[in-house]
Amino acid sequence: MAEKTTGEMKATLGLTGLTMNAMALIAPGAFLWLTFYGQATEGSTSPSMWIGIVFALLLCLATAICYAEMAKLYPGTGSSYYFAEQAFLNHEKAWRFARLSKFIVGWASHLYYWIYPAVMVATTGIFVGYVVGTLYPHFMSASNPGPMFMMLVAILFTFGVAYIAHRGVTGSTSVNIAINVIQISALLVFAVMAIGYRTNHPAGSVAWQWDATSADAYNYQFATDAQGNIVRNSDGIPQALRDASGAVVPYHVSYPWKDASGNFLSHPNAKSVVGIHDFGSMFVQATVAILILVGFESVTAMGGEAKNAKRDVPIAVITSLLVQGAFCYLIEYFAANYALSSGYSMQSASGSAAPIGDMMVMVGDAIFGAGHGRAFMLIEAVTVFLALIGTTLSCINTGARVTYAMGKDQEVPEHFGILHEKNLSPHRAIWTLAVISAVIGCIGLLMVFGDAGAPTDAAIAALPHGFWSSFGYLTHARMAALPNTWTTITLASNFGTFLLYGLSCVTCIVCFHGHPKFNVLKHMIIPIFGIAANLVCMSFYLIGPFLGYGTKMEPFLALGIAAVWAIYGGIYFAMNSKKQGRTTMVTVRTTT
Repeated sequence: MAEKTTGEMKATLGLTGLTMNAMALIAPGAFLWLTFYGQATEGSTSPSMWIGIVFALLLCLATAICYAEMAKLYPGTGSSYYFAEQAFLNHEKAWRFARLSKFIVGWASHLYYWIYPAVMVATTGIFVGYVVGTLYPHFMSASNPGPMFMMLVAILFTFGVAYIAHRGVTGSTSVNIAINVIQISALLVFAVMAIGYRTNHPAGSVAWQWDATSADAYNYQFATDAQGNIVRNSDGIPQALRDASGAVVPYHVSYPWKDASGNFLSHPNAKSVVGIHDFGSMFVQATVAILILVGFESVTAMGGEAKNAKRDVPIAVITSLLVQGAFCYLIEYFAANYALSSGYSMQSASGSAAPIGDMMVMVGDAIFGAGHGRAFMLIEAVTVFLALIGTTLSCINTGARVTYAMGKDQEVPEHFGILHEKNLSPHRAIWTLAVISAVIGCIGLLMVFGDAGAPTDAAIAALPHGFWSSFGYLTHARMAALPNTWTTITLASNFGTFLLYGLSCVTCIVCFHGHPKFNVLKHMIIPIFGIAANLVCMSFYLIGPFLGYGTKMEPFLALGIAAVWAIYGGIYFAMNSKKQGRTTMVTVRTTT
């Protein structure tokens, strides 16, 4: 394979290209569909889903301002890793800590950048399993796809996207521009439809209810037998309840807050959707919701490929987050939560591989007519798949470039700092990251319906039998006792995000301390808020479960992963320094 050990990346990206690359990683087309499930299974905290996103957005905005300000001073490849080095080297008193600080930031960023792509490929496996189950219900369950099938999809998807990344950033940008336009348009259409469905179906009116077994919606009440089981025909379609005259009894919708067991079901009004409910729930939801907002900083890793990095990179950082997070996500998540009802509750969402897909079918049936909702969902699914390509592509590009920067500095094995001679892409880092993503992605799919999302024994028994469709499913009790592996790797990645963002806010303070361009709001107050917000979210991994918020196994396992990574990082840094004869502290100061 052709390699280039010297030279630099080619500057090809303008403001549009930089912004679109960052927006592709935030990707509201993918995450509304895919993260809703993870947030729905976070115990009693799900009523605070929307406000949790708002808190995560404020955290990200504070961090984004820090990134934008640092990018004005130090444009280049490496993002926060590069900023940490330059901020300390250019500081009159702290310059000796430059190497140590940049390694800590770079190593922490890998906890995020090396697991995040794995979350995406695992999510793609779940997504494709749902779609295949919808089209071929006798082969695959849409609500509970087969782990082996999802793993196969994750592996194939990983290396397909890695190939696109290997071809170079120019081709990646063209893909991302098209994907962003399509996904935003498609999901905003669903948001309008979901809000319209709720407003046109007040409590007591005839509406639709979801049936997970047949993966479809019906506007009649279901007939049940003496044991309370739904009566179905030979194709699994629920039969309609009939009154004394033989007429079909229509289904009348309601919007209950909780069921008899205290499980949250739906919001009684729009005010409830945007309510805090309680601060603990808000913080727990933010620890998951951060997944849908990260990525704005990815553009700072492409400074070496920007035509005018000092001007365009800071604008792209803020613009990408505001468009995707403050506009798209807040509208879409409001619509999805507002559309919850007795016909499709939060409990229905926590038991499905794709709650938004289910809601698209139900809302589509109501608006386009019975049977047409599934077609609407499949059209939307195509846009989500495109968004997943863009998201995974962008995070592999970003992660590989941070690894490339560390490779050039010999802080990780030197071969990571090599560019492909023709494509000028960090191909070794890309393919290494692809292998890591495939492995961790498969681990995330081992028990994707564990813990709170464990299906009932009846649902497990009803799965189509076969290696691809049912192998890996245990009993309900055993699955409920095991951690949700998808949530575990998601929280591990998110913990890396909080750690990286908190460290980046610290770096911003160091960067502008004593600098002529120091601004107390942008370079002190906002970074301090960012540090505090990130620390609060990280602390909830530990204290949240003890206070009764969310699940327990997944955040503790995520903390364990982070601890192991930190310990390994310390050992590696010490051994690598000894091998190269380098000191921890910088002895000779070079500034830019």
